Amino acid sequence: MLGPQGIFKPRILDIPISITTAPNSPYDDAFSDDGFLKYRYRGTNPDHPDNVRLRTAMTGIKPLVYFHGIVPGKYVAAWPVYIIKDDPDDLCVTVAVDDMNSVSKSITSSYTEPVIEYRRHYITAAVKVRLHQRLFRERVLSAYKERCALCRLRHVELLEAAHIIPDSEAGGEPRIDNGIALCKIHHAAFDRNILGIRPDYIVEIRKDILQEADGPMLKFGLQKMHGARINVPRRENQKPSKEALEYRYEKFFRT
Repeated sequence: MLGPQGIFKPRILDIPISITTAPNSPYDDAFSDDGFLKYRYRGTNPDHPDNVRLRTAMTGIKPLVYFHGIVPGKYVAAWPVYIIKDDPDDLCVTVAVDDMNSVSKSITSSYTEPVIEYRRHYITAAVKVRLHQRLFRERVLSAYKERCALCRLRHVELLEAAHIIPDSEAGGEPRIDNGIALCKIHHAAFDRNILGIRPDYIVEIRKDILQEADGPMLKFGLQKMHGARINVPRRENQKPSKEALEYRYEKFFRT
């Protein structure tokens, strides 16, 4: 709809109900230092209809759904999200996640109000962690062709993306080369230093575990893995970092 001077004026129906970051998107949507999401304009024209719709959602304080693409065909949704700032010079808007109570309340105050801003910081940070965890899992499992690197189990519901350097430590970033696809049993054994992986990808089982006598799970699930070589992705940039494995193996060796 055009106004008298030919300027685009959106109708109510032109307000979007969702925004999306697609996998491998050409736009560098990312969480910024202030903790919120920077969502890029479409193109470089601030007056593009899609960009005008974003500003309309902001001025109308309209709750939107945010879809974040993890891998092709898989998205994580966050709702409600609000556009809280427009930055035409940087060709982006700022997006914050809020709680569902905000939708039913009459919101007339600015997001800069301390209580609202603090709440949105907290919730957006939690969503960021959830997105990164899901992204890490999907990318690691994809790199390993959805198989456990040790036993080759292929049931996705029983597979997990194990951090080599734990995410609670420095260097524990959610990168593919800091991850290994493991079934739940082998992931738990790896986390508890029952099972170690050397930098040359050879598996070692802790000595006291090798000397135990128990049922078939211990014998075939762990003891028989001693000396085996894990299966790794073909792409060099997806293989486990040998530096990370060396760091983790030192902890296993000292156990």
